[in-house]
Amino acid sequence: MPGEVAPGNQQGEHEPDNWPLGRLLGAASRAVERAWYEALEARGLTHAGLIALHFLELGFDSQTDLARIAQVEAQTMSRTVDRLEREGLVTRLPDPADRRRHIVSITERGHAAFEAVRGLEDEVFPAVDDPEALRAALIQIVSAAPARQTR
Repeated sequence: MPGEVAPGNQQGEHEPDNWPLGRLLGAASRAVERAWYEALEARGLTHAGLIALHFLELGFDSQTDLARIAQVEAQTMSRTVDRLEREGLVTRLPDPADRRRHIVSITERGHAAFEAVRGLEDEVFPAVDDPEALRAALIQIVSAAPARQTR
């Protein structure tokens, strides 16, 4: 019957207010990730591509370094750079000093794509009462997690 509580359950137990923290973090992560990926896709980018463009904007230029700081396998970064290169957002050339190394450079089109998503977080993510406290808590959680080991 509508409004009845299942045996052994308290009224509202299924509501987010009563969820364990792990479930809240997981659900929040999935919701934000879904919105973020859709917004990036609408702008012709992927999350992996955005990460690569960000590190290139910071001055990293080695494909190997990009993989290391992004904490992904070299092959994963290679596929990401392949896509960015096909789309004209980066160029990749052998390093004249070491032919095994590739130098990745962001193009003007890549700079424009990166600039186009600068305020995207404000558009996509829901407002919270204390964004700085949320950011600090997330940094604390991420920083406490062991770094992913790459091969």
